[in-house]
Amino acid sequence: MGRRWRRLAAEVGKFSLVGLLATSVAVVLFNWLLHGFLQGEALLEDKPLSAYVLANTIGMLISYGGTRRWVFKHRAAATADGGFTAYVLINVATMTLPVACLWFSRNVLGLTDPVADNVSANVIGLTAGFVARFYLFRKFVFSTPAQQPLVVTATTGPSSGAPARRAGS
Repeated sequence: MGRRWRRLAAEVGKFSLVGLLATSVAVVLFNWLLHGFLQGEALLEDKPLSAYVLANTIGMLISYGGTRRWVFKHRAAATADGGFTAYVLINVATMTLPVACLWFSRNVLGLTDPVADNVSANVIGLTAGFVARFYLFRKFVFSTPAQQPLVVTATTGPSSGAPARRAGS
């Protein structure tokens, strides 16, 4: 496997771990807000879309921190704000996928139980969103590997006498 493929595999693995952490927080919060687990009455019992958006906004903030500081730390951000604005815009756009799945499950299929809510939004919707976000973040937010400084080394031997230049790794 070449260097480029190893780097891509590492990015996908790290992105998956950050996504798993952020999604876990969002799923627990979503279920707590919508279904009231562990407290009896849910705060947003009659507002499933609001509960989902609120929970996933918190998950998005967790995800940005991990993505910027760990997954794509070797890539320069596309904007001066560290890619935050583009990150938020992409998250909001891709959040429409799980929200649409949740809306469809509740309003078209009439499914309102916790299992249906979680399968529609947190399995089907998030899987589609995950693939879209990885591609869009890599392409538009953290678009290019950060430039490594050139290292100048002196050479010995019968070369031209000029110092050799090699790119840092």
